[in-house]
Amino acid sequence: MEKYKVSIIVPVYNAERYLRRCVASLVNQNYSNLEIILVNDGSTDGSGPLCDELTRNDFRMKTVHKKNGGLISAWKEGVENSTGEYLCFVDSDDWVDTDMVSGMAAFLTGSDQEIISSDYVIERDNGKSQFIWQKLQPGVYEGKNWEKVIPKLLGEENRYVCMSRCMKLISRRLIVENSKFCDPVIRTGEDTMIMFPSLIDCKRFVAMDRRAYYHYLYVQESMIHQYDRGLFENIQLLKEIIDQIIDDKFSGAQREEMRKGAQREYILLLLLVLKNEARGNPKGYRRNILKICRQDEIQKEVKSVKIEVAEKANQLLYLVLRHPDHVTVSALRLAMIVFYGYRRRHGSTH
Repeated sequence: MEKYKVSIIVPVYNAERYLRRCVASLVNQNYSNLEIILVNDGSTDGSGPLCDELTRNDFRMKTVHKKNGGLISAWKEGVENSTGEYLCFVDSDDWVDTDMVSGMAAFLTGSDQEIISSDYVIERDNGKSQFIWQKLQPGVYEGKNWEKVIPKLLGEENRYVCMSRCMKLISRRLIVENSKFCDPVIRTGEDTMIMFPSLIDCKRFVAMDRRAYYHYLYVQESMIHQYDRGLFENIQLLKEIIDQIIDDKFSGAQREEMRKGAQREYILLLLLVLKNEARGNPKGYRRNILKICRQDEIQKEVKSVKIEVAEKANQLLYLVLRHPDHVTVSALRLAMIVFYGYRRRHGSTH
């Protein structure tokens, strides 16, 4: 059961507050054939010395120190320093159940093109938890069965397969061969650049049956007040990379089918842009939203492809995207104020 070596890679940046909990959940795994690599990405707090302390007396662990280069450069550095046939990524403020690796490793076959995927739990700083299940039905997907899933990877409000690099065991080959698509400039949607091509190249995918091993920490206050000034430019670049991946991996009718999914994905990403402006930019939200939505290319995309959205917030965002005017934008801003004000007062998990 433990003949395959698993490399757990933990990018670390200013995570001193959470790192001990994360590492404790890894060193206590009930799967012994593993290595744990902490990549200190130029932290300015005490994370660097703490990494050295935590890895000093465990032969399975090591720390790699590097200049700050962002999340993508950190996990890539970890991959380069790893030796396992399978890779597992854990972010330094998260933690996992002690049977995560053994649970997923039970499905490994030794293939260099397979992915084992579990589910996860959102752990909110108010103490409440929310289980997140993938839309894809549990099971083993190979051949034609997996090929039918690939067109559904993009453009769905609720993903069939979580696009995170975490909560998975991934054949080393898939990550190494597809790292070329990863641009470290991307901050939002960065995992899509590695997981989308890896999922396309995957020959055997296992969706586990409601096994939420991974605990994702969600700090509500920091999320509410966060505003990404360059998010729209980020999304534009991500769109170009997704198109590049499709052009590289597909041809003919398959390529056209995947492009339609990429169009829907782009619309959904634009909803994030509008939400970012309406929620976090109280002085410039109106100007920026109208400027973005009224661009000819964006209106062309919006009119050429329809998406299905069920969440009420997304329905309002989609309305603004299709009909950008002062009335719809004002309604969106008011909704953001009411919704996030309520969450701050009541600690809602919805």
